[in-house]
Formats: sequence, C-alpha cells, structure tokens
Amino acid sequence: MEKPIKITFTKNGKEETVNAVSGTQVFSFMPEFSINGNQLVAAKVNNELCSLDSELIFDCKVEPVYNNTKEGMSVYRRSLCLVLAAAAHKLNPKTRLLVGNSVCYGYYYTMEGPKIDIKELKAQMEKIISADIKIKTEYISWEQAAALFEKLNLKETRKQLNHTCTSKVLINTIEDFSDLYFGPLALSTGSLKTFDLITYHDGLMLRFPKTKEPNLLPKFKDEPKLFGIFQSYKEWGKRVNVTSAASLNDLIANRKINDFIDIAETHQEKCISDIASQIIKSKKVRVVLIAGPSSSGKTTSAKKLGLELQAMGYQPKVISLDCYYAGRDKTPLDENGKPDYECLEALNVDLLNQNLMDLFAGKEVNIPSYDFHTGQSYFEENNKMTLEPNEILIMEGIHGLNPKLTEKVPDEYKFKIYLSALTQLNLDDHNRVSTSDNRLIRRIVRDNNFRGKPAEGTIAMWPSVQKGEELHIFPFHNNADAILNTALDYELSVLRVYAAPLLRRVKPNMEEYSEAQRLLSFLENFATIAPTAVPPRSIIREFIGGSAFHY
Repeated sequence: MEKPIKITFTKNGKEETVNAVSGTQVFSFMPEFSINGNQLVAAKVNNELCSLDSELIFDCKVEPVYNNTKEGMSVYRRSLCLVLAAAAHKLNPKTRLLVGNSVCYGYYYTMEGPKIDIKELKAQMEKIISADIKIKTEYISWEQAAALFEKLNLKETRKQLNHTCTSKVLINTIEDFSDLYFGPLALSTGSLKTFDLITYHDGLMLRFPKTKEPNLLPKFKDEPKLFGIFQSYKEWGKRVNVTSAASLNDLIANRKINDFIDIAETHQEKCISDIASQIIKSKKVRVVLIAGPSSSGKTTSAKKLGLELQAMGYQPKVISLDCYYAGRDKTPLDENGKPDYECLEALNVDLLNQNLMDLFAGKEVNIPSYDFHTGQSYFEENNKMTLEPNEILIMEGIHGLNPKLTEKVPDEYKFKIYLSALTQLNLDDHNRVSTSDNRLIRRIVRDNNFRGKPAEGTIAMWPSVQKGEELHIFPFHNNADAILNTALDYELSVLRVYAAPLLRRVKPNMEEYSEAQRLLSFLENFATIAPTAVPPRSIIREFIGGSAFHY
C-alpha cells in the first residue's frame, strides 16, 4: 500500500519540500536538474549514493549528483565499463575481458580467448551509447546469479559468489548482457558519450574524462615505469595463483593463508633488497630520496631499506624533511588564506642543499629542528651530523622526487625511489581494486589507531590529501630510479578487521556516510584474516600497530 512521504531537496539555492508517495523514483521529479551542461547521473538520498531509478520509500533529503563531482564521475566510469563489457560480449561471447590497473584517466584491459578488433569494439560501444539503452538494475536469486555468470564466462565473478552467499544478488543489465558492479550506474547509456578506446601494450585502454572536465578527454600521458611495475606484479600474482578477491578468499577458507602471507612478505623484501643492490652498485650515491602518496608506507619502507643497506656493509642515516620547514611566518598561503605546508616553498630548500653539499664534502653540519606547536625553526647543539664514506643518507617526504628540492646536488649523488600501493588483485573479472581506496583504508585505520581520529574525519580530509598528491607527488614519479610496490595482496583482509567497525560508526546524517558505505561494501568482498598473522616487520604494521620498528 502506498503511503505519503515528504521529499526535501535544494533547487536554485533554495530548499524545497514536495509531497509524494512511497515508491516514487528519484528521476521522476529531478529530470530538469542540470548545471552548466553537467549531467545528472545519480543522487544522494539521506547521504547515501543511489541510482536515479531508486525508489523513495520514506521521508528523505535528496541531493543531485553530477558528472563533474568525484562520486558522479565514479558512476560514469562504472557505467562505461559495463558498456565495454556488453560490447565485447556482443561481438564475441567467448572472449574474456579482464580489467587491470588505471593509467592516466583510463583502465587497462586484456583479453583471453578470441581477440576482438579494438576499432570494432569501439564502434560497438558507440552503437550502444547512441541507442540510449536503459541500464536495468535488479535483484536475482543466488542460484540464478551463479548460472548467469557461468553462462557469460565471468569466472572470477562466479567464484566470488561462493564467498558472499547472499540470498539475492544485484545485477546490472544492458540488453542480453548482465554483470555485477559495486555502486550505482547511469540511468541509460546515452549519457556516456565522452570516452575513447585505444590499443595499449598487449591489451586496450578505456579512456574517460577528468572529474573537473566531464565532457572532455584529457591528453593521454603514458606512465611506463608504473605500468611496468604493475605488469611485473601481475605476472607474479599469476604464478602464485592469487589474482582476485575470490582466489584470496579460497586460501583463507582452506587455511592456507599463512603460507601466502610468508610468500607475499618475502617477495616484497626481495624487491627492497634489489633496490638496495642498485644503490650500492652505483657507488657514488650519497642520499636516497623516497617519495610516495599518503599511506604508501614510506616510513616502514625507509626502515626496511636501511636494514638491507646495513646487511651490505653500509650505515644509513636519516634526515627528515620536516626539519627543514621554513617557519609559519615564511610559509606561502593557499587559496583559502591558510598556510600551505605541502608546497615546496614551505621548506628552506637553500639550507637543505647547503647542508647536503657540506656533508658530502666531509664537513660537520647542524641539522635544524622544527616546532610544530610554535611554527618556528630552531637549532640544537646536539643535532650535528657528519657523513662517513660508508654512510648513506635516507630522506623521505612528499617532495623527494622534485628536482627543485635538491637542485644543487649532483644527480650521481642521488637515488630516487617512488612508492605506490599497486595491488594486482581484482575483485572479479570487471571490478578492479583501486590503489586510492587501498591507501584510504590504510589511512582510516592508522588515523584511528594512533591519532584517535574517527573514520569520517579521515574521509573528510581525503580530497585535500589527494589534491596535494596530484600537485606535488604524481607529476614527478617518472623521475624515480626505482619504484617499490608497497601493496600486500592479503592486507585488505586484515584491514577490514579494523576499518569495518569504524566505517559503521559513520552516521547517515553525516556527509561522509555515502563514502563510508561504499568502502564497507568494498571490504565485504574480502574474508577476514586475524591481525596476529601479520609479521612484526610488515608494512601493514605501520597502520595497525605492533610493529618491530620504532616510529
């Protein structure tokens, strides 16, 4: 029986309330919503992201979500991925399409089985989009889903059903092709006109717009070093037979996870050891510069690299870039008039370069200190340093790969390392594990464990963290002499133990609720692993605690 409900939304800067009945679909009263040509792709209902055909069943507040927002572009990308999968199925149902990593506003895919011509595949996508086909979303039974995914040759998607085992499964359908995506999709295919499909290495690249320019494709900028590391890691995953959440969950269910943890940790330590060998082989290196985005494991990686160098007969010394903050009164202001501590100009770069050159010349230097409470730089008598021939400096910080940080230091004295948590796991055939999500979950756990910050606090500040990374870190990763992948393929199963309870505390009346629910849904794909299984020197310990290292 229909019951009366009230729907509140903001239009033209004013809050309006309309009367409706339960079962009203979102798009029925929002089709005219558009701003400067930006498309309405979804909505937030009481702060939860929903598709436009969602039914409203109680009093609620509804907010439009456009394609020029982070959440809106996520809807756009997911929907475009479904169109690609449907087009491939249309051309050859025997071709298995597998999603890989992201590269410069695009997703890399490979094909197993019969190959499909990329031009034909793009033309088929354009045909589906121009037809403006409705994307159906519906629940089917577990048994129906299992049979459907077997029929469609979605092997990993079918296997993952063995670990979710819910009585109903939400599927998305374009004509005769169905798939499973974790999050709302566009109402129909006609809104997905901005894309490209190009040949890339042994596969193809599905390209999409930037969030800020949803109707334009950015110029493609290759990332060969990162892609090479990812491919190497992907091949390793195939060799150890762990390539998806389902294969990881199989190990957990069969009580074989401890062996895989040892293998994963040993593989990562070997990668660190190989980098240490590169450093020593050069013979002229005096300073190792480590940079990476938030929660990429810079601190633990620096410590583990230090141990490897010691094992090779060298003594590492650590200088923190934080020591070289110029002072609050000398820090540039950002667009909001607040001190911008993340910009390079916030550091006393001239003093840093002078100290480094003096150290390399055999002189004693007095390293500055910085008081974060007073915002002042100062010197202490007991903070002097020299550098012996068998000693190597290790410096980690967001500007480590920026040439301007150490522009007076000869290149042969420097070895630059970029860190990234590039997990090679997929959730299933067509759903990838985002590196950014991996790091955000790490950050949520660490912020709560060591700073007492609730999950909504970390989620709220994450966009500003990402903005800083895009400005100060990502543009310089190709300057690296080596790239270290700090992801461990079992870590999300451990982090879920800590993160899930924190995310469940984010209330529906908070702006961060939608993101918290998305992350919870994502983590539910991973069976849990007891934190006691994590080795004491693992990078994961930097986030969950109990590390053998002192931070």
